[in-house]
Amino acid sequence: MAPCPLRDFSRFRCVAFLLVLLAPVQPATAQSDPKSPADRLFTLQVLPLLEGRCGGCHQDEQEGGFRITDRDSLLRGGESGKPAVIPGETNAGTLLNAVRWLDLEMPPKAADRLTAEEIRVLEEWIAAGAPWPDSETQRSIRTADAMESRNDRGIQLRTSGGLADSWTNRRYSPDAVWAFLPLQDLSAAVPAGTNDVDTIDLLIRQQLSAKGVPAAVRATPRELIRRATLDLHGLLPTPDEVQAFEQATAAAPEQAWTDLIDRLLASPRYGEQWGRHWLDVTRYADTGGMSNDYERSNVWRYRDYVIRSFNNDKPWDQFIIEQLAGDELADASVRRRTSGKRTDVEQIQADGSYTAEEAEQIIATGFLRLGPWDNAMVKDEEARQLWLDDVVNITGQAFLSQTMRCCRCHDHKFDPIPTRDYYRIYSAFSATHMAERAVPMLPQEDQSLFSEARAHVETLLSYATDRKHELLEKQEAAARVWYEQRGLPYRSEEERKNDPDEIKPPRFVGLSPAEQGRRKVREQDEWIWTRRLERYQPLAQSVYNSGPQTLAWNSARKLRINNRKRTTDPGVDFILLGGSLQAHGDQVTPGVLSALPVQMQSPEPDPWAIRSTLNGRRLDLARWIASPQNPLSTRSIVNRLWQHHFGTGICATANNFGVKGAAPTHPELLDFLASRLIDQDWRSKPLHRMIMLTEAYQRSTRSPTPDILAERDPDNQLLSVYPRRRLTSEQLRDSILMLTGELVDCEGGPPVMPEINSEVALQPRMIQFSLAPAWQPSPRPELRNRRTIYTYHVRGLPDPFHAVFNQPDSAESCEVRESATVTPQALTLLNSDQMTDRSLAMAVRLQREANSSQEQLELAFNLMFQRSADADEMEQLTTLLRESLEYHRRVVPAATVF
Repeated sequence: MAPCPLRDFSRFRCVAFLLVLLAPVQPATAQSDPKSPADRLFTLQVLPLLEGRCGGCHQDEQEGGFRITDRDSLLRGGESGKPAVIPGETNAGTLLNAVRWLDLEMPPKAADRLTAEEIRVLEEWIAAGAPWPDSETQRSIRTADAMESRNDRGIQLRTSGGLADSWTNRRYSPDAVWAFLPLQDLSAAVPAGTNDVDTIDLLIRQQLSAKGVPAAVRATPRELIRRATLDLHGLLPTPDEVQAFEQATAAAPEQAWTDLIDRLLASPRYGEQWGRHWLDVTRYADTGGMSNDYERSNVWRYRDYVIRSFNNDKPWDQFIIEQLAGDELADASVRRRTSGKRTDVEQIQADGSYTAEEAEQIIATGFLRLGPWDNAMVKDEEARQLWLDDVVNITGQAFLSQTMRCCRCHDHKFDPIPTRDYYRIYSAFSATHMAERAVPMLPQEDQSLFSEARAHVETLLSYATDRKHELLEKQEAAARVWYEQRGLPYRSEEERKNDPDEIKPPRFVGLSPAEQGRRKVREQDEWIWTRRLERYQPLAQSVYNSGPQTLAWNSARKLRINNRKRTTDPGVDFILLGGSLQAHGDQVTPGVLSALPVQMQSPEPDPWAIRSTLNGRRLDLARWIASPQNPLSTRSIVNRLWQHHFGTGICATANNFGVKGAAPTHPELLDFLASRLIDQDWRSKPLHRMIMLTEAYQRSTRSPTPDILAERDPDNQLLSVYPRRRLTSEQLRDSILMLTGELVDCEGGPPVMPEINSEVALQPRMIQFSLAPAWQPSPRPELRNRRTIYTYHVRGLPDPFHAVFNQPDSAESCEVRESATVTPQALTLLNSDQMTDRSLAMAVRLQREANSSQEQLELAFNLMFQRSADADEMEQLTTLLRESLEYHRRVVPAATVF
């Protein structure tokens, strides 16, 4: 089905488009039948194509003396003197040769070239005599077309309306907007009585059979337990676990496999592995990024909330609502257990006397605080717009698999998302303000290190404060002398800061340039360590509702609920034309994406409206996203689950289900999984079991017919074999620590500082005219060697080990990890200090647990590969060990100098 040409309405200005619509249309010089298919083709496809693709240069500007605004101009052509169009002749005229890039190259940019389908439309119109019906006929054709929800040009999706009627009435191929359509009913495609696991395999086998690609056999028990353990825990299985599973499989293979999956899902390690996947999407970090990269001291509580949610199998609809509107849930709970007055809610917001459930809900809204943000040197309105734009975009990507950022300036070029919808969702967040809120510590939050860590920070704070005061005392002593010499009364630094220069001493009077620099550093250190103390205080990175407020100058450093300036009037929101704060378009009220088949329970006649009151906007939006009728959110969730089991989602672009995203390889399977998610109360663990029990998941990585696979399915989209995957950087580090016996399990808590490359750790980092503290690894191995998810994640100082193994940058949502292979990866594993230390730790473990060299080599091989070495492997290892011993007996290494 032909795509709508208006999808490629790129690079040309809306003003030019409006000029064409308003310009008088020249009367047709050829007779045309109003019911003619050629008239319809011109009105609905050719004219929008000419206006959208050529109008930017060939309307009033008339570049090359050529206009596209009427038929006579096309027949006349431009300054070449040759006609652009010769009716009935598709191999003559300058227009077709230009868009074919034969004589001329139009449009001139390769990225803007007309598609083959667009050129075909022009050819068909010219072959039909190039009719140009009058404006009344065009209007009649458009009106009739708008009444048809589906025709040969595609389908229309009802929306709240674009900035232009042409966008509102455009059509889409059903295959292009698959994600916006309701979930399919598979009852006719799957035999009655087929269980869930067999349904998944049936839908995969259908495509394999159609392509003639044989499926691989079942993987060996050793391969399966390695696969499942890495998949669900992010760690290798132990040799004992492998041996036990192999024995159980020999006795009862299906039961052994089911028992293994259930054991892995019940472990706390499951939440650590799968929580990391969600933190990739949400862009988790312990600092705010940007040039200052201020710490967000309490954000670790959101990280632990995510891990708990996965371990407790929290329903996804609840998980969504809590992250977007948990504070509104908590406020509603407070109103129910108190008098219900606003003053009661605000009092509890101030003192933090929440129940455990309410505290959990507020902690969840840390999701809204995870993006990079800093208001330094940015005007208030612009800083606030940057944050709101970021929140709208991450909400679209994370929960709806939609890229919303395009709609900030114009109606989406490809997807059925008008700018109006973008600003209605923007309005849903417009009464939301950032704050570190008082929230009690939860019993399940690990506070075991608080006393020791707090004491360390207090020592550093005391040192910085004392050194600062020493410099201030020296400065103020000099200031007193300055005042005394001039016969003026002494005024403190705070009192005199606004005095005229002639009646106050120089700013750093009495301090040398070096001492002035040290004072700045000590002042920065003082607030840095004061901020760090908040890690151990009952605070959470969260939000609250208020009318418009002015940001504090240091909002990225410290944010609190501002009750003094708090109002209950949410203010008015507008479409910002071109994304500009100075260009107000239509006024908008809070709402949702209008192209989706989700009915709102709204008292207003607008079916896409949500509450316009100060409170409840985000809660309505979150409940709309978490609705069982919302095909975007349910498809998004199950696609992410599938992706992390197979390496690639059924739709490969997990953050973009739009027209320009990837098409799903198994659309029926995606919809089946989405339906089952809803049927199973939105819980993940039943879906994990269902997916992992399939033949597809248990297949070998080796194809029985590799030549056929390479020819017919080279990317393994049909899943005839289980795809090989490289370990992520976290899996690599954690598994190495596990092998050496150094990995420490914990239940979360404030982040720890692992060892990183010493040169990177000691390099100076700027922070607001001063220096940030150097990276100092946690003092004890039981802290340094915790799982990677519990380590300190600094946006401005990525760990080189993880960076080289493709850990994503937390500035943007990561839909799928890259697995690029580069030379520094091999060098890191061979030569880095971390790997040298781990090698020594491994040697210590082998000597402790095995006696002879032969036994130590055998143990090492079993630990790393969960099998015994064969004869050739053992011979190579024995030779390497002998040669290494001989080398070290005669070579004494030089001492390392730092």
